[in-house]
Amino acid sequence: MKNLYSYNEFHVSKAVRDACSFPEQLFASSGNVILANIRAVREFEQRFNKYLVSKNQTQISSGTLNAMGLLDEIFHLACYVYRRHKMPNVFADLLDDLQASFGADKIDELLTEFTKEFPPTAVYKGECTIQDFLNTQMTEKKTGRVRTNREQTLEELIMLHLANENPAFKPFKILFDDTNLSKNELYEKTWSKIKGFFKGKPYFGTFGHDLITFLKEPVAYAPDNLQQQLDYVRVHWAELFIPGDGEGEDYWLKRLFGGMDLLSEEWKPEWHPTNGGSADMSPPNYDYLMREYERFSDDKEWMPRVVLMAKTVLVWLFQLSKKYNRPINRLDQIPDEELDLLRDRGFTGLWLIGLWERSQASRTIKQICGNPEAAASAYSLDDYEIAQNLGGWDALGNLRTRLWQRGIRLASDMVPNHTGMDAKWVVEKPDLFIQRRDNPYLQYTYNGVNLSHDSRVAIYLEDHYYSRNDCAVCFKRVDTATGDTRYIYHGNDGTGMPWNDTAQIDFLNPQAREEVMQKILHVARNFPIIRFDAAMVLAKKHIKRLWYPEPGKGGDIATRWESALTADEFEARIPNEFWREVVDRVAQEVPDTLLLAEAFWMMEGYFTRTLGMHRVYNSAFMNMLKKKRTISTDRP
Repeated sequence: MKNLYSYNEFHVSKAVRDACSFPEQLFASSGNVILANIRAVREFEQRFNKYLVSKNQTQISSGTLNAMGLLDEIFHLACYVYRRHKMPNVFADLLDDLQASFGADKIDELLTEFTKEFPPTAVYKGECTIQDFLNTQMTEKKTGRVRTNREQTLEELIMLHLANENPAFKPFKILFDDTNLSKNELYEKTWSKIKGFFKGKPYFGTFGHDLITFLKEPVAYAPDNLQQQLDYVRVHWAELFIPGDGEGEDYWLKRLFGGMDLLSEEWKPEWHPTNGGSADMSPPNYDYLMREYERFSDDKEWMPRVVLMAKTVLVWLFQLSKKYNRPINRLDQIPDEELDLLRDRGFTGLWLIGLWERSQASRTIKQICGNPEAAASAYSLDDYEIAQNLGGWDALGNLRTRLWQRGIRLASDMVPNHTGMDAKWVVEKPDLFIQRRDNPYLQYTYNGVNLSHDSRVAIYLEDHYYSRNDCAVCFKRVDTATGDTRYIYHGNDGTGMPWNDTAQIDFLNPQAREEVMQKILHVARNFPIIRFDAAMVLAKKHIKRLWYPEPGKGGDIATRWESALTADEFEARIPNEFWREVVDRVAQEVPDTLLLAEAFWMMEGYFTRTLGMHRVYNSAFMNMLKKKRTISTDRP
């Protein structure tokens, strides 16, 4: 819902409005744009960018458009608050002053030219003449004060000056370019007079400035940065947002934080070569969401003696087929000699990567993108059932028995954070996933192949993945019986592109948490060692960072600022660490299970000391070792 007492954002000239064919609902009665929600922002952006391309000008983004419009709206709010609390008749007095200085006819001519260049809706639609509009009076809803449209137009003239003088608004100048108006010498003369007029009127704001200087404070603070201008308003203009002068402080803070977060989302993927092109790899700091305490899990007597060998199953079977010169495609076909070799080399655990039924969509995407022999990702899963091409559960049971005869325990991967985009849950339990009902970006299209292997639903990857010129944050799921359409988010750790063959489970949904818990217990009953892939993204602080950021702290995943939650709201939705609950449930129901978590971002201590994992698997540390070894071999 928009603010009830500020009906205006930025101006759009009649020429641009004609050229872009903007929908009528995007405009207030004043003729100014009013962007009621992010959908409206993106619709305006799309139409305006087509126009900019036709003019060989640089395109703008949703975030900068939203920020510019929000600032302009707040400037209008400031004028309203000034009138209400300082001088109710200030613009009527200003109009009298200008008429006395330059003549009523000259001022009327200037206001007419402005209204012709930036027509209010009734004038634009031919429902009244400019003079009829200027002569009309209106009653303000909140104050009950009668105000003429001449006063309103004069205020809009001031807003136009401010917009054209703001360097951060330069990418949008074509919308409200005042070049034509400036041909009238009175345009600049009246501006000087207006600034002088307010010098003699009551001062305003934290720093005691006249109204015009007050309105220029954010620009003086950060001339070229819309995000910093918004932050200046948040910090220094809180008095504008008191109850009774709009929607109240919470409403405006949410919009200001949202505007800044949207900009952060857009700027995050950009490469800024300030340090020789290297990316910032420092771990994110969300310690305010972590409450560390000591609660280690006790080891069973066998756990400290585990020496784990990792094998990617499909690769290993291929290698064994070549080694033994016969097809070895199933788990029960793995020769005893290989198991003896593992035992003789001192391994007491075998971690098999890629056991589960994989996403058919994952393989199809890879094939469409030019890799016809590719297998589906081992981390894009259909369900936690042993893959039939590996022999299913019977073949696993055979291998497990033979390994145990040699003192070797089986270990398995789990991917609790997400499923494959065409997984059984996506088909049968779509409410378990982070999703939305609208297509988040108008440029997202879903016209490619249906990736679903189940006729009950259709699954579509966003088209620009195939052309490799965009990386959409969600895919499209359509119920083929009802037409119900959802846009489900891909898994994402916020450090790069989304994992485009996956579907992100919503861990603020208690049903989803319990469903995942049951899968973990199911795996634990079949594997004494479980390695949890990307476990760190399911720590509360990272669920919050990625998917439900606090207002003003978003920016890691595009569009998620729209789902911002306060700290209290987030805590109410997920009061306990999911991993702590997992450790406790497994200890109670399947106690002889070693839990191994993949933990990046300097979270090893938290996962073992507080969350109770028996071990951590730190890929970042392994990568550092690998780089160190490379450096060593290059030395003379």
